[in-house]
Amino acid sequence: MPEVLQDVSAFPATAILTPKVHRVLGLNPSPFTGPGTNTYLVGMDGPEPLLIDTGIGLPEWLELLRSHLAECAAPPLARCLMTHGHPDHTGGVTHLTDLIPGLPLHKHPWPGSDAPIESQTRPIADGEVIRGEGYTLRAVHTPGHAPDHICFLLEEERALFTGDVILGVGTTVIPQEGGDLGQYLDTLRRLQNLDLERIYPGHGPVIENPQEKIAFYLNHRLEREAQILTELEGGGKTVQAIVQSIYREYPPNLHAAAGQSVTSHLDKLIREGRVTAREGASPVYSLEA
Repeated sequence: MPEVLQDVSAFPATAILTPKVHRVLGLNPSPFTGPGTNTYLVGMDGPEPLLIDTGIGLPEWLELLRSHLAECAAPPLARCLMTHGHPDHTGGVTHLTDLIPGLPLHKHPWPGSDAPIESQTRPIADGEVIRGEGYTLRAVHTPGHAPDHICFLLEEERALFTGDVILGVGTTVIPQEGGDLGQYLDTLRRLQNLDLERIYPGHGPVIENPQEKIAFYLNHRLEREAQILTELEGGGKTVQAIVQSIYREYPPNLHAAAGQSVTSHLDKLIREGRVTAREGASPVYSLEA
């Protein structure tokens, strides 16, 4: 589950992570975004920097971005890439294009959900390479959290910008709209095959032990699945009852998000023929006889 850092004020609003990569915080802390959405400037050591993600759309973020670029005497942005279409990653598009009219915007399509920005974006596909002087970014399609989710591999640093697939703090919610736990597990296994030195997550601090983190995420999901199956051994249960048992040590304000992830687990188990659901206002889930 997402968590807020113990001291959000200790997480800097801007950071020079490497000469090539800078971070500008989206300034939207919450239980579901940690200290806020990370937006990244890539290629800051060259003449064609680009931006990854745009935050939720706060004017304060745009001013922070503008002032950081000015303080670094950076050249104009060459383009903007988006990891996926959730509002805390695409909400700043309008402000950004007001600041830089005509800026090329790129994201993987999500038909039916891209309407607010669809006319402004250019599609980016799995395996596509975005090059600028001093950087090479390869797109890696990583569905599961969202069907359009793309990670970007910075080949010069063997670093992966993971959006919401892997977080610096907590674990990723698999939402009902667009989420698919089976796809998410496949995504994590695909990321295990990458030769990585670092992860730049969409929320929280930089991850310096990428393979250990990916393995933790996989094990966490498999453990949750086992917990759900154990809960159902005693008879049919609703999602709410499962959440209240498994997540009893979590604050109640996180239970709704936990319910989405539990439901995603149950949907996967139904597809696999391991669980059945008795429909109703609150469906009751049982082990397949």
